[in-house]
Amino acid sequence: MKARYLCKSLSRLANGINGRILVLTGARQIGKTTIAKHLFPDYEYLSIEDPVLSQTLSAMTANQWKTVYPQAILDEVQKSPLLIRSIKSVYDQWEEPKYILLGSSQLLLLQKVKESLAGRCVVIDMYPLTLPELRTNSFDDDVMDSPFQSMLKNNELPILFPSFLLDKSHSDKALAWNHLLTFGGYPALVNEKRTTQDKYDWLNGYVRTYLERDVRDIAAMNDLQPYTKLQKVLAMQTGNLCNIAALSTKVGVSAPTVKKYIQYLSLSYQTIELRSWERNESKRLVKSPKIHFIDYGVVQAILGKRALPNGGEFESIIISEIYKQAKQLNIGAQFYHLRTSDGREVDLIVEVEAGYYAFEVKLTDHVSKTDARHLRELSEILNDKPLIHSFVLSNDVQTQELGENITAVHAAYFLG
Repeated sequence: MKARYLCKSLSRLANGINGRILVLTGARQIGKTTIAKHLFPDYEYLSIEDPVLSQTLSAMTANQWKTVYPQAILDEVQKSPLLIRSIKSVYDQWEEPKYILLGSSQLLLLQKVKESLAGRCVVIDMYPLTLPELRTNSFDDDVMDSPFQSMLKNNELPILFPSFLLDKSHSDKALAWNHLLTFGGYPALVNEKRTTQDKYDWLNGYVRTYLERDVRDIAAMNDLQPYTKLQKVLAMQTGNLCNIAALSTKVGVSAPTVKKYIQYLSLSYQTIELRSWERNESKRLVKSPKIHFIDYGVVQAILGKRALPNGGEFESIIISEIYKQAKQLNIGAQFYHLRTSDGREVDLIVEVEAGYYAFEVKLTDHVSKTDARHLRELSEILNDKPLIHSFVLSNDVQTQELGENITAVHAAYFLG
């Protein structure tokens, strides 16, 4: 098992005044149940997927809940709205009971949470393993901050060696990086007992289960073919601008249906919809979002491929990693891409309270100054807040300064 960054914050929240009801949500097989059972061994574990148990629990009064299950983990709780109302009633009447609610469908779970538990719970999102988590050897290891996370936490640039090869953690970071580029970040795939074939079989099974269970839970679809087709089209062009009209033509469904399907992919933790930055009214900026798949292993399963990533896939891997790591810090970071009508493009802009960090992603072993051309004079466009620093992330082991406040660094060094 690998350690998870959010374990410390979960334990702290559960012991605090606001942690009487914690809602842990994320994609299926992301490790929610494992973490909850490990961190809260004294809590009774109740699976709502068991229809007999679910019916029995739904018939219990608030007083029975308080007496029989004063501390419990409720898995897939979104499937029983009556239970959520029971938990609300217990919360309102007594201060002692504590509950952990788990769910893999953000749409269904959060709809019911907002209806019944607004102001009574803390919602925590879980994502696939990050590079620092992949570097750990056991569940109880400390997860180290990456240089990127240290930069966000401390509001100062990290000190970087002139070469990734000089980093004392180079070997561990390189192994974690190779795993991410091969299998993605789902916890089941770090099991050393699984062969390479086992891992690809697991990913194929995961995608089938996602379509058969999660999508049907969210949308109650009878015909999954259009959704499956859109999923594949988006996976083929992960990291590209999202053209709703073109997608509608390719998939053979209406534009509103395409938008709805894209929302489902996001709400089920399969994709990130990266909005365009468009606050400078004096510049002609493209307003279409980009769609990035969160996990490269899932992309390979959808496309039926076994290969190292192409340029768009590499961009999605890095942007997803930055997104996951920033989300762990809970600092309210916002994420955008930028493209001007004349073709100038920046892959990722991370907005924090102090200003912006900009990122260009290049699938290359040798970065040149031309790779930073779109980052130069970027502050003239991002004129509402300061541009703190820009980075070019790649597979080049050399760390270089490509201009004023522009640093090129190996992605695994910076994010590992």
